Amino acid sequence: MSIITQDMRFRQSLMKYAEKHGVSKASRKYNKARSYIYFWKARWDGSVESLAAQSKRPHHHPAEHTEAELKLIRDMRRRNPKLGLIELWHRMKKRGYTRRPESLYRVMKRLGLLPEKKEKPKRIVKPYEQMTHPGERVQIDVKVVPRACLANPEQKLYQYTAIDEFTRLRFLYGYEEQSTYSSADFAKRCVKWFKRRGIMIECIQTDNGFEFTNRFSRNLTDRKTMFELTLEKLGIRHKLIRPYTPRHNGKVERSHREDHNKFYSCHRFYSCADLNAQLAERLSRTNNLPMRPLGWLSPIEFLHEHCPR
Repeated sequence: MSIITQDMRFRQSLMKYAEKHGVSKASRKYNKARSYIYFWKARWDGSVESLAAQSKRPHHHPAEHTEAELKLIRDMRRRNPKLGLIELWHRMKKRGYTRRPESLYRVMKRLGLLPEKKEKPKRIVKPYEQMTHPGERVQIDVKVVPRACLANPEQKLYQYTAIDEFTRLRFLYGYEEQSTYSSADFAKRCVKWFKRRGIMIECIQTDNGFEFTNRFSRNLTDRKTMFELTLEKLGIRHKLIRPYTPRHNGKVERSHREDHNKFYSCHRFYSCADLNAQLAERLSRTNNLPMRPLGWLSPIEFLHEHCPR
């Protein structure tokens, strides 16, 4: 036994005292009944391991499976190794088995008769493509403003977010609708905002939402959205991530989680203009906040230090 508990140490001390001074004195000193001392004295062989508490679990149960039932389970499983649990139980029921499927499952699990679970193939993660300069790729996504933050519960507001993968510099803007028109307008504002800071956007990466692309539309697959047409006019390449794989847009997704926990949890908005006013303060704060991936520099500091104009 590798673990010696405090109770075992207490019993060992009690046994040694009782052996030296007698059971009556030990009973008075340790405030334990004589029957308790005699019980452990009968078990004690001089080692502390013999004073460990043993399991009180019964070895048998009045309603446990009989040998005939266990033999039936083993025989049926041997003849039908690939049969499902319910179907196996149904066939056994025709042969006189009266237990519930839950009991059959527990017994088969104890006997090791359940099929082994196949190990899921490990997902091979494609190495992340590190960006080499600002504007090489910008991630864009939309976050729905929580309804609890809105003064008017019938109103809907949306936060558009763009983040440069190299500098982690963010741009935020709020809209009253999540549409390709809003996305196109945000793309224009985003390009102007980054350009004022000396960053020329080369590629924009988004998910496959209808506000960005008609890739999964039933009838408009060949028709480009206003957002895609705007990017073409601006000379920016549009990259779509793999469907249902938000981790490919991980930087903007993580920033949305931080916004949800640290911004939307303690702010309230009365209109879209009010949202944009508060988002401007949030934007200034996050762009001046030190980040570990940037060597504990803020995105603004990293931009000035590594990418001087």
